[in-house]
Amino acid sequence: MKPGLAKGTRDFTALEVSRRRYIINTLQRNFELFGFQPLETPSFENLSTLTGKYGEEGDRLIFKILNSGDYTAKVNQEDWEDKNHQKLTSQISDKALRYDLTVPFARFVAMNHNTLTFPFKRYQIQPVWRADRPQKGRFREFYQCDADVVGSESLLQEVDLVQLYLKSFADLGVSVAIHINNRKILSGLAEYAGITNQLIDFTVALDKLDKIGKDGVTKELLERGISQESIDKLDFLFTQSDNALENLSQLKEKFVGNETGLKGVEELEFVLNQSIQLGADANKLVFDITLARGLDYYTGAIFEVKAQNVQMGSIGGGGRYDNLTEVFGVKNIPGIGISFGLDRIYLVIEELGLFPEGADSKTDYLFANFGPEGTPEALKLIVQLRAKGISAELYPENAKIAKQFTYAEKKGIKNLVFLGEEEIKNKTVTFKNLEKGEQKTVSVDEFLA
Repeated sequence: MKPGLAKGTRDFTALEVSRRRYIINTLQRNFELFGFQPLETPSFENLSTLTGKYGEEGDRLIFKILNSGDYTAKVNQEDWEDKNHQKLTSQISDKALRYDLTVPFARFVAMNHNTLTFPFKRYQIQPVWRADRPQKGRFREFYQCDADVVGSESLLQEVDLVQLYLKSFADLGVSVAIHINNRKILSGLAEYAGITNQLIDFTVALDKLDKIGKDGVTKELLERGISQESIDKLDFLFTQSDNALENLSQLKEKFVGNETGLKGVEELEFVLNQSIQLGADANKLVFDITLARGLDYYTGAIFEVKAQNVQMGSIGGGGRYDNLTEVFGVKNIPGIGISFGLDRIYLVIEELGLFPEGADSKTDYLFANFGPEGTPEALKLIVQLRAKGISAELYPENAKIAKQFTYAEKKGIKNLVFLGEEEIKNKTVTFKNLEKGEQKTVSVDEFLA
């Protein structure tokens, strides 16, 4: 059988794993700096837990797990013959791989709300799965790095998450723009255009503006049954200025008497003004009135982070979801959270050449193997180096020195150590720095110092 990878998945080499750890460690350090605590949930959930939380498009991308045993014997034959997919799915699958980390988190909160201390702040770094069409920066298996706060309606949480985004990407050396909107503004726009009962259709189409442009969005809105008259009223959405606060002022005029829309404008103004006062660059905070993210559960702020100076989709996103735990029978637990897209962040840092030298995991010392006479002394030194947290290894065979050199160079090992008969006799160590080409002999005590 010819080996191959499942579409949309990848193997990771030692270099890639080390660089991914560099990103994860940076994010984890900042999560904990901001008061978030770690949490992990199972890789799969009950199908009923996930469906109905991501909108019609999201539901189609959920990887469902077939029930064990001879599930076909239990399938209703009429459903099978009629290709009634919805009924068939319920009969052959009741589990699914998690689509994101937010819904499993909401399930966790609903199950444990009596024992949690609110506001409850958690971060989670785990893989998720989506049956999406693979392309650059988009995979079927990928990691999300989430930070969420539940149990607080304060807009200061939004401000703090903006700070978390800015600090984390600054630490990674990535220049970003944070696109911000508010679901209440989108609801206000729907009310303004007389399409309140078609809010989801409106936001799903609007969220595709970057991909299909104004004409494509207009076409999809018409296909979804939204009138040309309503579309004409929303035409100003496609000609926004670069000044976020100026655009919000324009909305205030259109939202006169529109309570929901005005509330969204007020909330967004607070977040932008507070963030700027805390030192955020106003040019990196973009009020994106077309940002909808297509997810049914957002109720307030919506975030999307885009890297500057590189062509890539969003590398982070999130928002407020005050009603999410209600579907699990637990009310009045507001929440807000953001996510960092590890895989896309990796591609951005790689393309921009921003990985620091320390992000690569390399062995510090390779001890050349000169045969059984010198092996015990070499191993003793290796043990002492490792005790000091210095990586070291012994070449396993007494091979030609040229072969051992090649091994060290291919692995990117920094130093090749020679512990021959003379060195053992004189209690010295000879080592060559393979990066600089320098070689020197020092005492064992100096080598271990």
